[in-house]
Amino acid sequence: MKRTLGVAAIAVITATGMSAMPATAAPGDQYVGKFGTQLGPDEIGRSANVEFLKNLQTPGPLAGGTGTDIAFSGDKAYVGNYKGFVVYDISVPSDPRTLSVVSCPGDQNDVSISGNLLYLSTDSSRSNDSCSSAGQSATIKSSWEGIKIFDVSDPANPRYVKSVETSCGSHTNTLVPGGPDLDYIYVSSYSPSTQTPDCQPPHDAISIIEVPKANPTAARVVATPNLFPDGGTQNRKLLAGGTSGCHDITAYPAKKIAAGACMGDGIILDIADPVNPKVLSRVSDRNFAFWHSATFNQDATKVIFTDELGGGGAATCNTKNYNTRGANAIYDLSPAKQLTFKSYYKIARHQGSSENCVAHNGSLIPVAGRDVMVQSWYMGGTSFWDFTDSANPREIGYFERGPNGGFGGGGGGTWSSYYYNGHVYSSDLGKGFDVLRITDPDLASAALVRMGQLNPQSQPVYPTS
Repeated sequence: MKRTLGVAAIAVITATGMSAMPATAAPGDQYVGKFGTQLGPDEIGRSANVEFLKNLQTPGPLAGGTGTDIAFSGDKAYVGNYKGFVVYDISVPSDPRTLSVVSCPGDQNDVSISGNLLYLSTDSSRSNDSCSSAGQSATIKSSWEGIKIFDVSDPANPRYVKSVETSCGSHTNTLVPGGPDLDYIYVSSYSPSTQTPDCQPPHDAISIIEVPKANPTAARVVATPNLFPDGGTQNRKLLAGGTSGCHDITAYPAKKIAAGACMGDGIILDIADPVNPKVLSRVSDRNFAFWHSATFNQDATKVIFTDELGGGGAATCNTKNYNTRGANAIYDLSPAKQLTFKSYYKIARHQGSSENCVAHNGSLIPVAGRDVMVQSWYMGGTSFWDFTDSANPREIGYFERGPNGGFGGGGGGTWSSYYYNGHVYSSDLGKGFDVLRITDPDLASAALVRMGQLNPQSQPVYPTS
């Protein structure tokens, strides 16, 4: 239901009114070569080829909120949080500054950036679409969930300009550019219920929002394609019981394809016509509890799918869990866009029983001739790994913190770790914004690759490094 936007309700705090946040660890507190169960509470372990440069704790009204996804534009990083989002100036990567904080509660608040527009996902039922809304039961017809659009032409003062309600809300969103004047937003959502008027089963579709960039207030849902007319994989042993929507979609616009991680299924989509995506191939895996996200390699001959066993809140990186559970699955992708399973990758750094750990969000490190990725594993930290040989992936570096005794709040580990213009930026669920650098000489050429924008769920073609 359409509601008042409530622009005035947004609280924006600029860096000029804030004190600097100290790093959480001095160089002497870092343990090179220690990891997993070797680390005490909040101790920092890292491989010798990874540098820990800075941590900024989540500021102002977002303090204590759960950090989520990251998008990049120029020398700015836009970091989602269950309570809103933060804009950081990363022009000096080792010394980022907080530019603005937008208070706008609405789980998960995943972000995408396109020019001067920021797209924010709301997947928690709210009393209205304003940033001053309260949580409200999804059983109430007037409850709101969907996409919020912000004008960030002035990053120090983001301005809320439009909301678009979508069926079952927006757990994540994916930018699919429609040209210089038009964006399409693929909205992923799931878990319908007969008790929720705006999220009725079956829900095997995604919502596609069209955004005229010169007039974002005209944004609207233009299609809701059903990706699983047969209902998808249904198995009561799966984390969510089976396919009923998608958790996340990663587009590769230059290749006109996308990979969907859809709870019980992994799919490849033809997106040549953005409002009419077509399923080209589909796979399931008895070892996967919940197909969570996807990443293509540079030439789109491979796809990494992740399994979020335990939903991000369970300790799955220990000796009690197989290396095939809560892992990445590596698939080769043929010219006909058919998927062939090659191997699993899971960090071998066993974590403690209190440490939530499972495969999560990451991105490519652009090195010519190799397939290398950086990836978050919650309390398993940030893993740098090579999958050039699809059948024999290997970790080549890591950064992690020791246990802190719980999920979210004071910790919970890293949600997203992404490589952008020579550095790795990580959003920790409770500890804020980390900046890392990998110094492996075999990856040095990646630092020469410069991008003007990066949405990891809308993969770019990286310049040759």
